Amino acid sequence: MNSQEFDSVVTSYAAPLRPFALNLTKNMEEANDLIQDTLFRALSNRDKFQDGTNLKAWLFTIMKNIFINNYRRKLKRNTIIDTTDNLFYLNSPSVLTENEATAKFVMDDMKNAIKSLGEEFRVPFMMHFEGYKYHEIAEELRLPLGTVKSRIFFARKELKGKLEQYKP
Repeated sequence: MNSQEFDSVVTSYAAPLRPFALNLTKNMEEANDLIQDTLFRALSNRDKFQDGTNLKAWLFTIMKNIFINNYRRKLKRNTIIDTTDNLFYLNSPSVLTENEATAKFVMDDMKNAIKSLGEEFRVPFMMHFEGYKYHEIAEELRLPLGTVKSRIFFARKELKGKLEQYKP
């Protein structure tokens, strides 16, 4: 197989390599980068390919090896080397405590918004929030299923309006 034929056959395998790359990386952009690296490495190492062997398997092996090498490189990059005398960085707590004051304000606002709901909306909403199924709420409150669903819907809608300031 001459050089042009080899190049065209190798590039034609880009589509079959995509699912494997996506399975390895779990990210479309990283998968596309992996495919590009694989094709580049295959084309630049054409002389190492032996005619008569399975080209597709060769490409999959190249891809797997590139992925493993990149993974190991990432692990090394994330390793912390502490050169302080008392190993300050390694002995410091790795989890930082955040200021939870804003979370408390948000939670208080949510509780107040729920308390401000009318009882006919609050009770089914809270039961649903606690994990009850619609039909269980309907049985417990002796209401039709559709009424329970609509009350929960309207409670959510009202809460969404009251808590709009926290919308991302």
